[in-house]
Amino acid sequence: MVMNAMSVMKKTKQQLHESGFKLTPQREATLLVLLENEKEHLSAEEVFFLVKKKSPEIGLATVYRTLEILTDLKIIDKVNFNDGVARYDLRKEGAKHFHHHLLCLKCGTIEEVEEDLLIQVEEVVEDRYHFLVKDHRLTFHGICQKCYNQEKESKTV
Repeated sequence: MVMNAMSVMKKTKQQLHESGFKLTPQREATLLVLLENEKEHLSAEEVFFLVKKKSPEIGLATVYRTLEILTDLKIIDKVNFNDGVARYDLRKEGAKHFHHHLLCLKCGTIEEVEEDLLIQVEEVVEDRYHFLVKDHRLTFHGICQKCYNQEKESKTV
């Protein structure tokens, strides 16, 4: 296991314990799959399929419960890209907010934006509307560079 993965496991074990849960082998297997596929945005079924390869005894309901617990504890985030499928994304260590996404409408690629682009917007919302922002989600829908270039090339041919 990579050092970062070990650090995440240790921190997760502590967070679970503080919330009255244990890092069971099933939860550990689920978290490990998410760590190994950190750049992907896996659905519960995809997580289950990958967990099942390592631990065939783990059921789909267990994976769903684990994902919900990890979401409630803000260890992972539940994401929806308007395709009807809930996907899961590891929250970066120390991140105060959910990171942003760029979603290509042509090929479906999802790119992550790590920097928090909405700090000033949050301040306006808090000052003007007297609303304490705890988190936010932002997905930009558009055309990625690769698809844009392909589109441009096809028009010049």
